Amino acid sequence: MEFFDVIGKRYSVRSYKPDPVEPEKLKRILEAGRLAPTACNLQPFKIIVAETKGRKEALKKIYPREWFSDAPYIIGVCTVSGDCWVRRDQKSYANVDAAIVMDHMILAATDLGVGTCWIGAFDPRAFMDAFELEENLEPVVLTPLGYPSDIKTDRGRKPFDDLVIYK
Repeated sequence: MEFFDVIGKRYSVRSYKPDPVEPEKLKRILEAGRLAPTACNLQPFKIIVAETKGRKEALKKIYPREWFSDAPYIIGVCTVSGDCWVRRDQKSYANVDAAIVMDHMILAATDLGVGTCWIGAFDPRAFMDAFELEENLEPVVLTPLGYPSDIKTDRGRKPFDDLVIYK
């Protein structure tokens, strides 16, 4: 698929088939995250891959939507405390790096026919507890990962001229 086709095809999947994602596809998706650019190439992140099977109650504490645990996997991107680049004005780029990593994986998944949904409104402590993460890891963004059972609906986008400022 061409890059701009992938961008146009991506949408937030909120209904998943129980079908497993093939290990080769999962590895390619994770590799896309590994290859993502980060500030000064410090790669201050960890990608958490969790199977959902048998974890429905724990996953409800993380994010209560039913469809969240219907996908076969949950992928989380965590920053590693103290490992990120910090701009001169003390702006940490940890969350920016994590977002780029997730975006690369989401676009790779779309290219491979696998669905995702960017989740930011989750309980980070519940995620850390459910997967016994070390305290130096901060969950930033999650996505379910699986084959869509719904059809893309057009949620619309703001017009180009509302978002781009030329100077």
